[in-house]
Amino acid sequence: MKHNMGIMQGRLTMPKGRGIQFFPFDNWENEFYTAQELHLDEIEFIFDYEEYEKNPLWTVEGIEKIRELSQKTGIKINAVCFDYFMRRPFYKFTKDLSDEVMRENTHILSKVLDGMKQLGITLIEIPLVDNSSLQSDFEKEMFREWLIPIVRQHDWCKFGLETDLNPKGFVKYLESIDLPQVGANYDSGNSSGLGYDLYEEVTTLKDYIFNIHIKDRVFQGTTVQLGTGSADFDALFKGLKEIGYQHNFILQAARGIEGEEKENISRQMLFVKEKIEKYNI
Repeated sequence: MKHNMGIMQGRLTMPKGRGIQFFPFDNWENEFYTAQELHLDEIEFIFDYEEYEKNPLWTVEGIEKIRELSQKTGIKINAVCFDYFMRRPFYKFTKDLSDEVMRENTHILSKVLDGMKQLGITLIEIPLVDNSSLQSDFEKEMFREWLIPIVRQHDWCKFGLETDLNPKGFVKYLESIDLPQVGANYDSGNSSGLGYDLYEEVTTLKDYIFNIHIKDRVFQGTTVQLGTGSADFDALFKGLKEIGYQHNFILQAARGIEGEEKENISRQMLFVKEKIEKYNI
């Protein structure tokens, strides 16, 4: 089976001091053509908090432009990473503000989902790490109660949760939600940074995994080039072979030298393709 190889939006744009991940307002349209040139299959879109009303997923004109660029280049959009939630998780606010922020979360997520439906995008990823990490049973329950009615209302869409929970704890949490549309967005870098066993994780999560972000991190440290950190990619791909993984691979790896984005992405693509071939998945 051919797995789609994709890239996280913004990785094909020079950062110019904006950090490792951002929405490339100045270059998002050109990224379709760069992705086409590199023979990528898809771009995973980002919806972040900063200037979100200018995000093309937010406007009628933007949605049409996405459709046009995708048709023109053949580059698909199969998933949206809802980075907005990392900045505004309602359960991290004081009691006086949490209800107000919850309503805001619901409104913005619902509008993004409406835009996705128009474009036939069927996976949204909600990061529950760093500032939005589920740190207590109370936060887990608050998020679960908020999410379930949204999922039921948008039953055409899959919701991939990205968490820092250990594999058994993550499966237990997904079982508590108990909806087939809710699963895992697996991030090899976040897991290696936490010291988790990648083989154990994917063979525990199994069919819950909807999508994979390919990244490498040093244990308890930062993102680094693929193969130079703590991520055991052979263990990861061995596990993926064992569970019969059939979905996509999205490159979310470290940036290289500014201005050499295409060369860096090409090396990353080769790294992943060699693992796919080695383990015949």
